[in-house]
Amino acid sequence: MAREIIINHTPQETRVAVLDNAVLTELYHERDRERGVVGNIYKGKVLKVLPGMEAAFVDIGLEKASFLYVDDVLPDFTVHEDLDESGGDRPIFQASHSRKEKRPPINQLLKEGQEILVQVSKEPIGTKGARITGHLSIPGRNLVLMPTAGSVGVSRQITEDAERHRLKEIVQRLKPENAGFIIRTAAEGRREDEFRTDINFLVSTWDAILRRYGEASAPSVVYSDLSLTYRVIRDMLSEEVRRLIIDDEQEFTNVSKFLKEYLPRFRHIVEPFRRRQSIYDHYGIEEEIDRALSNKVWLKSGGYLIIDQTEALTSIDVNTGRFVGKASHEETILKTNLESVQELVYQLKLRNIGGIIIIDFIDMEVAQNRQRVYQALKEELKHDKARSKILQISEIGLVEMTRKRDRENLGRLLSTPCPYCDGMGRIKSLTTIAFELFREIDRIRLSSRRIGALTVNVHPDVADFLAGEEARHLERIEQTLGRKINVRSIESFHHEQYEIFEF
Repeated sequence: MAREIIINHTPQETRVAVLDNAVLTELYHERDRERGVVGNIYKGKVLKVLPGMEAAFVDIGLEKASFLYVDDVLPDFTVHEDLDESGGDRPIFQASHSRKEKRPPINQLLKEGQEILVQVSKEPIGTKGARITGHLSIPGRNLVLMPTAGSVGVSRQITEDAERHRLKEIVQRLKPENAGFIIRTAAEGRREDEFRTDINFLVSTWDAILRRYGEASAPSVVYSDLSLTYRVIRDMLSEEVRRLIIDDEQEFTNVSKFLKEYLPRFRHIVEPFRRRQSIYDHYGIEEEIDRALSNKVWLKSGGYLIIDQTEALTSIDVNTGRFVGKASHEETILKTNLESVQELVYQLKLRNIGGIIIIDFIDMEVAQNRQRVYQALKEELKHDKARSKILQISEIGLVEMTRKRDRENLGRLLSTPCPYCDGMGRIKSLTTIAFELFREIDRIRLSSRRIGALTVNVHPDVADFLAGEEARHLERIEQTLGRKINVRSIESFHHEQYEIFEF
C-alpha cells in the first residue's frame, strides 16, 4: 500500500490528510484557537461524586466539567501527594489495581474538593464534557509509558513470536521498577539503543509532570500533547509512508530539521509543495471533504446513501436511485447493498462517526443475500481502526452497530446548526407561514377596535408567495377585515419571521 501524508499548514489551522493508494482515508483538523485536549494531563479538582452513577465530575479548567468513571480512578492518589518525600531525585511509579479486582465504591476513592492527576481520553463532544482517566499514558516514538501500570505489553500488530519476545525482553531489562510500557507497532525491528533513548525521554517527561503537579494549583494543565503535525510524525511515520508533503515553507523546514535529528531514516520522504495551486485542490481532497459534509452520497452504480446524524444516533439509508440493474429485482437490490457497504464504512471512518449507528439496507427477500451483505460489512469493518460491534441484519434489512467515538465528528467540527432550522434539517413551508400570518391577522380582527390599515413585514420569499398564489386569499381577508393590508419585503428577516403593525 502506497501511503501519502498531505499537510496543509497556515498560522490559524493545520489540516492533515492521509491518502492510501491516492484515496483519502483519514482527515485531521487542528485550529489554533480550538486545539484538542486528548492526551493532555491535568491537575484537577473533584466537583461532585455521584455514587448512583459510579462516577465523578472533575474541574480541569475546560468550559464543561469532565467525567471520571469509577473504573478509571486509581485506588490510591497519595503517590502524588508524597512528592516532597521523594526529594525530586527520580520519578515515582506505582502500579494501579487490576480492573478485574473488586474495587471499592467511588465515594471511598474520591471526595469533593480532592485534587487528582488525570488525563483526557475523549474530547468534549456536543453537550458532553471531556472523558478523563487516572490511568495515564505518555506516548513516544517506539513506546508508550504507563506510569501507573507495572507490566510490559506489545502491539497486536507485531505478530511474529520471536520479535515480540525480543522486544519485551529489551524493555523489561531497561525500564525502571514499577513502570509500565506498551511497545508500539513502529518499534518492530528497532535496536536496543533506540529503546533506551525513548525510555529516558519518557521517564524525564513523567518526572517533569510530577514536578509541575506539585507546583501548580488546580485546575491546571501539567502536560500538553504535541501539535498535530508532530503527532502525525510520531504516530504515523512508517515504511508504508512514501511521501510527507507540506505546503508551508517554515513548517517544511522545521519538520526537515526534526526528522534529520530524531528520525533520519525518514528524511528522504518529506517534500515541499510549491505549485501555484492549493495543495488540497491539487490532490482532490477539498472535493472529498465536501462529499463528507453532505447527507447524500452517490454510489458509482447510481444508487446513493442518505446519512443523517443526530445527538443520539446516526442513520444510514441505502437507496437504488438511478440503478435499475440488468437481471432480477432481487439481484439489483443485492448489488446495490453490497456496493454500499464499502462506501458507508469509508464514510464512517472519514467523518469519524461514532456511537449508535442504524443502517437501513434495501429489503432483501432471500435470507442468503442478507447474510452476504452482513458478512461483507463485517469484513469491511476489520480495516477500521476504531472498535465496533455489529448485530445480525434483520429480516427488514436493518443493521444495528456501535463504533467507538473518541473525538468530534467531521460534520460537527466543520459546520454549525442551521440558524433557520436549528439543526432540524427542515423549515416551515411558505404555505404554513402564510396561514400562520392569516390566523394572527384574524386574532387582531377579534381583539382590536382600530380601523386603520395593517402593515405586514415578511421575508422576500413569503412576500412573493402572498402576492402570487395567496393574492386572492389576502383580498378576501381584507374584505372581511374592512382594512387594507400592506405587505413589505424585508431582506434581513428570517424565513419564518413576520411582524404586523396597526395604524
